[in-house]
Amino acid sequence: MTDSVADPLRWLVELEGVPSAYAAARDGIDVMLRDRGLRRTSPEMTAESLLRGAHASAVLEGSTSTLAEVREGTGDPITTDSVRLSASMLALAPLLKTSPLQAIARLHSVVAAGSLPQDSLGRPRDEASADRLRGVSEMLLSGTAAPALLVAGVAHADVATAAPFASHNGIVARALERLVLVARGVDAKSLVVPEAGHLALRAEYESNLRAYGSGEPRGVHSWVLYAAEAYVAGAEASPLRRPSE
Repeated sequence: MTDSVADPLRWLVELEGVPSAYAAARDGIDVMLRDRGLRRTSPEMTAESLLRGAHASAVLEGSTSTLAEVREGTGDPITTDSVRLSASMLALAPLLKTSPLQAIARLHSVVAAGSLPQDSLGRPRDEASADRLRGVSEMLLSGTAAPALLVAGVAHADVATAAPFASHNGIVARALERLVLVARGVDAKSLVVPEAGHLALRAEYESNLRAYGSGEPRGVHSWVLYAAEAYVAGAEASPLRRPSE
């Protein structure tokens, strides 16, 4: 695409430092996946990546459980919710390509099951929240030429800062980010752990989300540059890099 109206992320791709940051992050992920040999990976390795991500996402949401406790099934309710979502979320990758709104609603329905009334699951809090989710959906369906990593980072920040649901917004946002990476072919077997990347950079993660939420171009630029750094950290947290943790 060449039209900035048709491509809603074009302006971000043109910002200083963004193309090189995302090219480097993607190269690092591709090298890791290629060097370790995707053909030698297993469903167990994907499950391990998802478990690490569920734990990291839960901690960012306020959990105090350790990874060891999560492995033992003794984590607090937040981790229980996050792990439940991790067990089913990859099945939503095809739906994300065609009906992002339905996929996002399903993410919330799964993670918030048992915490909210049935009629609140997957439903935005108000019309403004519904509008924000429609904007995310339109962006994901736009055919943008922006790097898939950038698309994932923007989708994450949009949902996290809009907080469209009655609960679990951060977990939904981070799950959506991972799902975009899967659906767009960056990490088809979901071996990168972006949630762990954000946890490793927690102070930067939280401050840059606040900056993004301001809506100011400088804040959005700051988040986009941060997200590229977080993907590098997420790749380092992969079970391909760190088999035991």
